[in-house]
Amino acid sequence: MSELKDRLQADLTQAMRDHDEVTLRTVRMMLTAITNAEVAGDTAKQLTDEEIIAVASTEAKKRREAAASYSDAGAEQRAQDELDELAVIMRYLPSQLSDEELQALVAEAVAEAEAQGKTGPAAMGVVMKSLQPKVRGRADGSAVAAMVKSTLGS
Repeated sequence: MSELKDRLQADLTQAMRDHDEVTLRTVRMMLTAITNAEVAGDTAKQLTDEEIIAVASTEAKKRREAAASYSDAGAEQRAQDELDELAVIMRYLPSQLSDEELQALVAEAVAEAEAQGKTGPAAMGVVMKSLQPKVRGRADGSAVAAMVKSTLGS
């Protein structure tokens, strides 16, 4: 079993002992999402820590979007519940990149794309492909895309 999955299992047990409902339901949801990812496809497999981080990133994105939707609809308590779950998920993700760190990575990727002869909006795919492995789990994909777009002048 991966180290991250072991940590989730241990945290689930601790949340049960502590009667921490938010952590309990969030960790259960994450373990379910991981199990679903493990059995998806033709053959079952154990996910690596990197793959588990990808699942956790997807769940974090769902929580951000749900919180925004609830907030826009005026359901502030439900939005706060989603944000509370997001805070638990963030414990399992690598530390997030600051705007300055992200901008430096974007500038580097744009320079690489320009070296390959790709410029302007046409370079978006090349730049994003280069950035994804570097920012996976450490930055929101839509924020990265927006920063790349503004840097490329799209």
